[in-house]
Amino acid sequence: MADDVIPEAPSLEAATAQSEVVQILQDLIRFDTSNDGNDDGPGEAAAAEYVEALLTEVGLDTERFSTTSSRRQGVVARIPGSDSSRPALLMHGHLDVVPAQASHWSVPPFAAEVIDDMVWGRGAVDMKDMDAMLLSLARAWARAGCVPERDLVLLFLPDEEAGGQHGSHWIVDHRPDLLDGVSEGVSEVGGFSLTLPDQRRLYLIQTAEKGIAWMRLIAEGVAGHGSAIAPANAVSEIAAAITRISEHRWPVQLSPTARHMVTAIGDAFGVDLDLDDQEVLAAQLGPAARFIGAGTRNTANPTMLEAGYKANVIPAEATAVVDGRYVPGEEHAFLREIDRLLGPRVRREFINHDVALEASFEVPLVAAMISALESEDPGALIAPYILSAGTDAKAFSRLGIHGYGFSPLQLPPDLDFTALFHGVDERVPIDAVTFGVRALDRFWRLA
Repeated sequence: MADDVIPEAPSLEAATAQSEVVQILQDLIRFDTSNDGNDDGPGEAAAAEYVEALLTEVGLDTERFSTTSSRRQGVVARIPGSDSSRPALLMHGHLDVVPAQASHWSVPPFAAEVIDDMVWGRGAVDMKDMDAMLLSLARAWARAGCVPERDLVLLFLPDEEAGGQHGSHWIVDHRPDLLDGVSEGVSEVGGFSLTLPDQRRLYLIQTAEKGIAWMRLIAEGVAGHGSAIAPANAVSEIAAAITRISEHRWPVQLSPTARHMVTAIGDAFGVDLDLDDQEVLAAQLGPAARFIGAGTRNTANPTMLEAGYKANVIPAEATAVVDGRYVPGEEHAFLREIDRLLGPRVRREFINHDVALEASFEVPLVAAMISALESEDPGALIAPYILSAGTDAKAFSRLGIHGYGFSPLQLPPDLDFTALFHGVDERVPIDAVTFGVRALDRFWRLA
């Protein structure tokens, strides 16, 4: 921000929301909503009940619903707008988090402690900070009688961290009525700042997501005694396949979003980005290179390996899991290359397979995001980017809803923010969350 430019004063509603957003965030973190993909999220129902209470307390028309079990619950509220002829806007967040191994953390991961002016805990970044911002702002608007320009649909979901089959995809398949009239959706992993060498801030708005191909690889051989000659060894076959995949160097492939992103970020940092060398890119961009680089190419990373049950028994089968991600427009080419790398003796099956997304940066909704950020941080730069991970927007795209990531946070330059997603000692600065409340308040008034 320029030294002589002062942000516009926040609204009374934003100020009210700021006064309770941290408490709501702490409350949400203290619900252990861990989701490892193998059970039904022990804390999701309790968190949903808490969200419902916050919204109904201020008079919002709210529904708490179960998806695939009574423990898998979400909450929806629709705030009527002044212009019913306009399509509705969806603001969505998920209540589940990835598991946290407490022994690796400096603090208890579900205690929501405030240390060094930050809220610490699993979900502080992904994505209970955004949930808290939406809840505190909706409550403030409801108390003040504020009416948005168009209908706002607030949706809080289970199961995003395991692919959304018990959450967003269930909504699309069984309760699409909750999203009647919605044309655009806004959620996580966008709108956060990077500090540039000249101390200005660059905010990245997520307009695209890579596709997902989580694959189980299966090699079959001949079982036998470990002392025998084994020409058809399943363990050897699976090991060779995942080695080929690990060592493969995927070429740079720029979607329209990635091309815009690379140009804008290179101009902002004053460098020609070296997308072919991840070490050089990291030197150019610092920690942000993790997200930026992964958005410019397909990736496939082995994550799990299993075979055998005894040291002297050659198993008949060996399996591995690979996390594959492909850029928009490259799904078929990506899978063809995977099949080539697997070879003739290893087959694959999908664990989770979902689409790549790409939405336009040149639309009024994004213009509202840009205006909100510029009002809060005059002199800021804004660019689109492609998320290497995935969000619930994938499911909602099946209903024709264009998805964006805008969870605005103004971050200190020394915080390695991208490492905190699913990381140890996850935390978010209080100032960043209150900034986000103010920016979202401005966005809602323009959207």
